[in-house]
Amino acid sequence: AAGALGTVATSLMKIANDVRLLASGPQAGLGELILPAIQPGSSIMPGKVNPVICESVIQVGAQVLGNAQVVGIGGQWGQLDLNVMLPVMGRNLLESIRLLANVSEVFSSRCLAGAEANVERCAGYIEGSISMATALNPLIGYERAATIAKASYATGRTVREIAYEESGLSREQVDAALDPRRQTEAGTGAGGAGGG
Repeated sequence: AAGALGTVATSLMKIANDVRLLASGPQAGLGELILPAIQPGSSIMPGKVNPVICESVIQVGAQVLGNAQVVGIGGQWGQLDLNVMLPVMGRNLLESIRLLANVSEVFSSRCLAGAEANVERCAGYIEGSISMATALNPLIGYERAATIAKASYATGRTVREIAYEESGLSREQVDAALDPRRQTEAGTGAGGAGGG
């Protein structure tokens, strides 16, 4: 039971850490998520929203993993059919169940339910990515697409801007090829389960 609770704790810690990373910012971080402001911001950075719910999930996860360690140690100290460590094992199991139930509800209701995608930031990341050139491969070939990607990287201009000028395709063809929804749609050659 302690191992299963540890797995739940580890999974929640991973999710909370990923959410925290995606919400990092407001300027130098990823900033892909906007989390609800739960408490006044940072004392050293006014206006910053601290990911306090994510951080509490991670702390609870650490406690649950510690409790699982205590349960494991308790299991080692039994003698024959008698285990004098059952009280501490039971206490730690019950505490872990309570902690995980509580923090899961708080994480869901006070963090995830109010989280929003930073659509403008995400769109900027997509448009600014040189990996967009991959979608040009079927139309202009690998070498020309790679040349466009390298030029985008070197100049700081988008793949789309350079493709308009250098691909030999019409603007409509470039826009259709570089449509992010089309590239990531399941079952398409550009997105989905293709090889790399």
